[in-house]
Amino acid sequence: MDPVMLARIQFASTTIFHFIFVPLSIGLAFLIAIMETMYVVKGNETYKKMAKFWGKLFLINFAVGVVTGILQEFQFGMNWSEYSRFVGDVFGAPLAVEALLAFFLESTFIGLWIFGWDRLSKKVHLLCIWLVSIGTLISAFWILVANSFMQRPVGFEMVNGRAEMNDFWALITNGQLLVEFPHTIFGALATGAFLVAGVSGYKLMKKLDIDFFKKSFNIAIVVAMISSILVALFGHQQAQYLVDTQPMKMAAAESLWETSEDPAPWTVIAGIDPDNQTNTFELKIPYLLSFLSYSKFSGEVVGMKELQAQYEEQYGPGDYIPPVRTTFWSFRIMVVAGSIMILLGLYGTWLTMRKKVENAGKWFMKALLFSISLPFIANTSGWIMTEIGRQPWTVFGLYQTQDSISPNVGAGSILFSLIAFSTIYAVLAAITAYLFVKVIKKGPNAEEKEDHLAADPFNKEGISSVS
Repeated sequence: MDPVMLARIQFASTTIFHFIFVPLSIGLAFLIAIMETMYVVKGNETYKKMAKFWGKLFLINFAVGVVTGILQEFQFGMNWSEYSRFVGDVFGAPLAVEALLAFFLESTFIGLWIFGWDRLSKKVHLLCIWLVSIGTLISAFWILVANSFMQRPVGFEMVNGRAEMNDFWALITNGQLLVEFPHTIFGALATGAFLVAGVSGYKLMKKLDIDFFKKSFNIAIVVAMISSILVALFGHQQAQYLVDTQPMKMAAAESLWETSEDPAPWTVIAGIDPDNQTNTFELKIPYLLSFLSYSKFSGEVVGMKELQAQYEEQYGPGDYIPPVRTTFWSFRIMVVAGSIMILLGLYGTWLTMRKKVENAGKWFMKALLFSISLPFIANTSGWIMTEIGRQPWTVFGLYQTQDSISPNVGAGSILFSLIAFSTIYAVLAAITAYLFVKVIKKGPNAEEKEDHLAADPFNKEGISSVS
């Protein structure tokens, strides 16, 4: 097989797996901080139990996320050494700041939070979890600084065929970053919120620990509703930004081969034929693409064929059209998942405001359980659209993917490591799922039961719990 394609598959698979844990850590840390804030403000012990219970899931998730994240760093030197050599002076700086500042901030205060219960004052302990939450946001910021440079390179100069940073401020005020960061963060908050809401809904449906899970649900569903709406709004801004900075990606996301008429219709579904550069059928909504692109019901959108000609004139001969089917359908999967999240969030918030959560129909609680998967689907499909739609570039307009791979790493080595990593990740996924289910099944009163057994080592059957 082609080593470039194998390296791309490996990076995509490891990144997708890692990105399961990153947004969930960000979202759970924020929700736990809110819950502990409620405990400190109200003095209600239920909120303390909530912070501890959901904190267990956060710690499991965070640990696996750290393990999978380390591998991401190694791949730049292993499979993508030419890319690292070309862009390392720019790309390495935000990654270094993320590791030295954000990760150590998270790790330090996670330790204090874990072991600080009943040892630190309430307010100091609360500060620890808020600093953990802020640390996750800072970490995401620096990672997205690096990614935004790949989407829209700024703040650099070419020296001896390599990109070298000459303007750090331009790097952290990149227009791509300003639209990508909030879109990603609110997606992460939605991820944590729907997990808490989905588990809480299931427990309420089973009539288990009603007061505990009702309070968890009320907090989570409001965060889910607000964050889902903001994800859509910032996603809309990001799409409009890409119309100017990466028009080929947006044309591919619409399977728009020819420049549209004015006003431009939005294609709901299409039969895409990349070989003949046409669509065999289309279902369109008039005017909508112009509105999505320019916030007005007028304006044409440039098609892929015209952009291909422009890029050939600017960059030289080559195929500058990304995989259209993948870009087109991943965008629509993201939109559908996000739309369902908004609807469920709005209905759940309405139930909370009307104080009818316990009386919600089973269909809604079952839908909430399913909704746990929706942010992961949206996050993954959105990432696929963002990265696949940038092809054939690793750094847009500067450096192509085919030139980025390590020259001395053969297809066999990459295939072996791909199989090995996939196997390890499958085992990690199974262990993580097992631990999540185990914690959720035990419920929020597991610690009290353990303390009771420790105080009374003989159960009602006269069997020592110690033995």
